[in-house]
Amino acid sequence: METPNEPSTGTPETPLLPAPPTPEERTWALAAHLSAFAGYSFPFGNIWGPLIIWLVKRDSSEFVADQAKEALNAQISITIYAAICILLMVIVIGLPLLLLVVVANVILIITAAASANQGNFYRYPYIFRLVK
Repeated sequence: METPNEPSTGTPETPLLPAPPTPEERTWALAAHLSAFAGYSFPFGNIWGPLIIWLVKRDSSEFVADQAKEALNAQISITIYAAICILLMVIVIGLPLLLLVVVANVILIITAAASANQGNFYRYPYIFRLVK
């Protein structure tokens, strides 16, 4: 009989549970989310950061690959939302919406980074999951 602290063997009574992410995996997942802040320094840096981490780590860690892919999808969506807001500046509503998108992006990045650092799989709300 297994104790609660032992990993599951995957018997029909107890499904196979994934191993918790290592500290190194949590650090890479944290970096994947925080690298989106590069978009505030140079164009499309918010996409390049998570993309590079996903390409480098996708074969070595399921947790890092998942979180980097989630950060990449979120930043692609944010870029699309920002482009729509810029187009809407013609009818004045675009600037307040763009500010809302920027503030929401910062809050979501920090929330995702904190969650990933704790070893949790984070899902951004209201994004397109283009990268599968």
